[in-house]
Amino acid sequence: MAMWKRRQRTSRDVVRPLLVGSSGGHLTQLFALRSWWESGERGWVTFDTPDAIYTLADEKNVWWAFHPTTRNIPNLLRNTRLAWRVLREFRPTVVVSTGAGTAVPFFVLGRLLGARTAYVEVYDRVETATLTGRLCRPFTDVMMVQWPEQAALYDDAVVIGPLL
Repeated sequence: MAMWKRRQRTSRDVVRPLLVGSSGGHLTQLFALRSWWESGERGWVTFDTPDAIYTLADEKNVWWAFHPTTRNIPNLLRNTRLAWRVLREFRPTVVVSTGAGTAVPFFVLGRLLGARTAYVEVYDRVETATLTGRLCRPFTDVMMVQWPEQAALYDDAVVIGPLL
């Protein structure tokens, strides 16, 4: 007979990430985190470009965001509605993004609905912060950067090293 009981797993122990990013390099960066997310249920939000459709063909939970997002108010509103629906339906414990613009409504509403948020700044912007990084920062629990030089761009940034 065991002298102790195994602690019951609670819903707070389960990591259920929603990975949000543009197609192309941003999606590639999220795939570089595969060892972290591959064993559990996850969701994806990206653009319905040929590379993303191919890359996510075997994934169960995929939502296609509206693009272009750069300074496009109608698509920002569409992606905000999408974020509201996806976050309420999928119920992630953490929203993770490498950018770009589609991340903003998911971070704002994700925080509002109680999800943690983690932003990974892209590896090719070393001297200046990205617009999406600056917009998401107030709603980010953990801001991660890939180069030591990027750490000066954001308060309390964690240097994680290059993902690729």
